[in-house]
Amino acid sequence: MTDGGRYESAVDRAIREAAERGAFDDLPGKGRPLPQLQGPADELWWVRRWMEREGVSSEALLPPAVQLRKEIDRLPDTLRALRTERAVRDAVEELNVRVVEYLRFPTGPRVPVRRVDVEQAVARWAAERAVPAPATPPPTPEPPPRRRRRWWWWRRTRP
Repeated sequence: MTDGGRYESAVDRAIREAAERGAFDDLPGKGRPLPQLQGPADELWWVRRWMEREGVSSEALLPPAVQLRKEIDRLPDTLRALRTERAVRDAVEELNVRVVEYLRFPTGPRVPVRRVDVEQAVARWAAERAVPAPATPPPTPEPPPRRRRRWWWWRRTRP
């Protein structure tokens, strides 16, 4: 139980005896640094590793107001991928529902967030989708006149 006045638990004793027997000598990765201990000390290393493993964006940790502002800023790019006007309207209206919900029950820091004008977003989307009239192709240059073949050298060599 005690070794020179020190208390040794059953777990500590089992680990010490296993190390004395050499049970830990041929483990894979022996002598290599632990990956989570590389780099600067970070209190939230386990959160970062979980987010990387699960594929969660770091934006999920932001307050709702900041998330909404970022989504509003990215809205033109989001709408550009949509095919129909109905899908654009639905996307903007869904965003506006979340903005109104935040405005009714704000949480986190006070960040100014406003609703997006649906008609203005649709007009912008339509203007970006409008296919410009095809430019008139540059005139093709006239080919150089064909040179006449001269067969006189062939006629002279024949009898």
